[in-house]
Formats: sequence, structure tokens, C-alpha cells
Amino acid sequence: MRYTTIIKREHQINEEIRDKEVRLIGANGEQLGIVSSLEAQRIADDEDLDLVKISPNAVPPVCKVMNYGKYLFEIAKKEKEAKKNQKIVEIKEIWLSMTIDVGDLNVKAKQAQKFLSSGNKVKVSIRMKGRQMSHQELGVDVMTRFYEIVKDFGQMEKQPLTEGRSIWMMLAPMKA
Repeated sequence: MRYTTIIKREHQINEEIRDKEVRLIGANGEQLGIVSSLEAQRIADDEDLDLVKISPNAVPPVCKVMNYGKYLFEIAKKEKEAKKNQKIVEIKEIWLSMTIDVGDLNVKAKQAQKFLSSGNKVKVSIRMKGRQMSHQELGVDVMTRFYEIVKDFGQMEKQPLTEGRSIWMMLAPMKA
């Protein structure tokens, strides 16, 4: 079985450049003027570097003499560094009950405070059962009591909302 790797390139390099004339930039960044693509390729070959078309839409197209492998490595390195520095926000969910007692509410609030302090969003949900459906305002009261406990750590992104048998609200961490 033979495996082939597909390399995604957005630049034309070396012999792929078929334009009659190109604006050439040297390896050190100096302007070498408008030359034929054959002359540009010869200059790149003399320096043991690649000819890379960096601006194909310009008239004439702009090409640069550079080490293309090193250039791709630098781009990959910058992308990896940017990905490492970004924070991924997770949504954590906390389930409450309409008949929850104060002690249990405080325990759940402490857990929500921990989530919000670490920069995550928190979805607070209540699932109504049986006759609780006719007293939805009690579930909203539980949500507001819960929010009063955690309001120093997060802000309410979505007000308590009733959807079918559940009531939920979204809390976001405080801005720094």
C-alpha cells in the first residue's frame, strides 16, 4: 500500500511561476526591480534559494528570493505559538432542584464560583417534574437566589429562561 502526503501550498514556487515579468525582491529584502521570470529564477538558483510568488494579484506579480522550507517552518512555528496562547472557554453545567435547600445551594454555588474563577462559562439548569410545572416561578426564584450568591464571580449572560420542562440561565466570568 502506498501513502502519499498532500502538501497544501498557497504560493507558487520556482518553475511553477509562468509569468513573463515579475517584480523581484532579493533575499535580504532589497528591490531588484522588474525582471523576466527566467532571469529571476536564475538569480534564485545562483543563491541556492527558491523563487516564491508572494503577491500574485499585483501587476506585475511580486516574487521573492527565499528559503521556502524555512519560511514554511517559521509560519508553522508562529501558528503553533498562537494556538498555545489561546484560552479555550468551556461551558460547565450545574443542575439544581426546585426544592433545593440552602446548604446544597451553597455547595453548588461554590462549585460554580470555582468554574467562573478559572474562566469557564456556567450553565445553571433546573429540571421540573410533575406538579412543579405549574409553579415555574419557584424555579426562577431558585435561579435568582443562586445568582445572588455567585454574582461577585460572574455576570448573568442569559436571564433564567423556561424551555419545556427545564429552566436555565448562563453565567459568564467577570471581565478582568
